[in-house]
Amino acid sequence: MSGPPITSKPSRNMEPFQPLMDFLNRVPAVSVISAGYFPDGNWWLKLNIDIRHEMAWHVVQGLGHVLNYLSVNETLPTSFFPVSPPPYLNGGPEEFLNWAIESRLDDFSPTAARDWLKSRLPNPVEDAQKWREID
Repeated sequence: MSGPPITSKPSRNMEPFQPLMDFLNRVPAVSVISAGYFPDGNWWLKLNIDIRHEMAWHVVQGLGHVLNYLSVNETLPTSFFPVSPPPYLNGGPEEFLNWAIESRLDDFSPTAARDWLKSRLPNPVEDAQKWREID
């Protein structure tokens, strides 16, 4: 898992990603940047998490838990991880640290990822107090 390959381009048809993007944009500190498909049919989504936001690391922990490792017996075909250009060429994490979600099965849709996140993250997802309560 190394992030979207150079041959991958953001999708022009964002419709398959819209439910997931709409959901993630409601999460505290999160803003979706782009999404697209790999040549093998798997998908990726790139987002920003404002690391200055008080809920940022709660959000990273929640997304990492659901997307990377629900339990020993239950994992999703997704990965969530940080991505960055070389820091020595660009600057610090406030501006240049982003996050990626990648699917590993082409029949696991962005909407399915949204459904799993929706069922496991605080409800309502935009409520910062609910994020505090999951500690």
